Amino acid sequence: MTRPPRLLIVDDEVVLLQALCDTLRDEGYETTGFASGRAALTALHGTKFDLLLADLMMPEMDGIALLQAAVAMDPDLVGIIMTGEGTITTAVEAMKTGALDYILKPFKLKVILPVLSRALAMKRLRSENAELGQRLREHAAELEAANKDLEAFSFSVSHDLRAPLRAIDGCCQIIEEELGDKLDDSGRRLFKAVRESSQQMATLIGDLLAFARLGRQPLSKQPVDVSALVREVVVELGKEHGERQIDVRVKDLPDCVGDPALLKQVFVNLLSNAFKFTRKKREAVVEVGCDQKTGENIYFIRDNGAGFDMRHMQRLFDPFHRLHGSGEFEGTGVGLSIVQRVIRRHGGRIWAEAEVDEGATFYFTLPAT
Repeated sequence: MTRPPRLLIVDDEVVLLQALCDTLRDEGYETTGFASGRAALTALHGTKFDLLLADLMMPEMDGIALLQAAVAMDPDLVGIIMTGEGTITTAVEAMKTGALDYILKPFKLKVILPVLSRALAMKRLRSENAELGQRLREHAAELEAANKDLEAFSFSVSHDLRAPLRAIDGCCQIIEEELGDKLDDSGRRLFKAVRESSQQMATLIGDLLAFARLGRQPLSKQPVDVSALVREVVVELGKEHGERQIDVRVKDLPDCVGDPALLKQVFVNLLSNAFKFTRKKREAVVEVGCDQKTGENIYFIRDNGAGFDMRHMQRLFDPFHRLHGSGEFEGTGVGLSIVQRVIRRHGGRIWAEAEVDEGATFYFTLPAT
């Protein structure tokens, strides 16, 4: 059975104090009254109250001082000031020091009861918020512990799995170099397949770790010169593709707000894909541009490469999902997943439009400066 709300009522006018205690007791409240603030504070040491109703003007200790002392003892206590008509301004000032509301003398029951109901509702809300805050702190601690476990796992994966792969690749390389002339074509193909598989596995592990780390890496948001960022990426990728001729058209790109390092990864991944999937085109064209709308920039990267079937659009950003066979184009299928995660962490959206053998366009939004 739920206990009735406990009221601590303090007023140096004993007749009014008794009348208020009796009236509110009849309304279902558990009331305790004191004619002095110090006596009330003594009672607070041993009893838990829900509300404190304190007269503003008292000789020994006024209502404001009493309220401050009581809340210091019990932070969950909700205070209400009782005052006469001539001291409303002072009562409002009291609310600034911690009182939730005030009640005017002479008392009217139809005025007092709604004030008490609001005060109890506020107390419940504070209690629920405190419980929610505690659960959030516990959840945060659990997440921190999980992140530490994931860090340990990532280190183990990085060290314990990569080491044997490097050993396999290295041993195969030594055998090829020292015994290559004794191997027939079939043997050389087998060793080549083993080396390629071990290297692909190492790449897959690296991509997996990059994807896992991305969710924990804090954002360092600042204004970003997107045009300069894209030019830097284009130059770096151009060196990797050697003498291959790619017509890269970069339009005016407005600045945005974001993490420069992570946004560079976005453009690296998307432009790398555009370069890769235009490999079979005689005249490869890649275009980088932006459409501006209120509060956000819609950047896009368009190519005239292999494209893809839009029926597979729903799985396009799934980790390790590939729309093209490994025999056609290399890759692990993680790049677009990383791009999507970065854009979402910036509060943006990403989508694509494509047609088989006619190219693809990737759009993503970022906050404008």
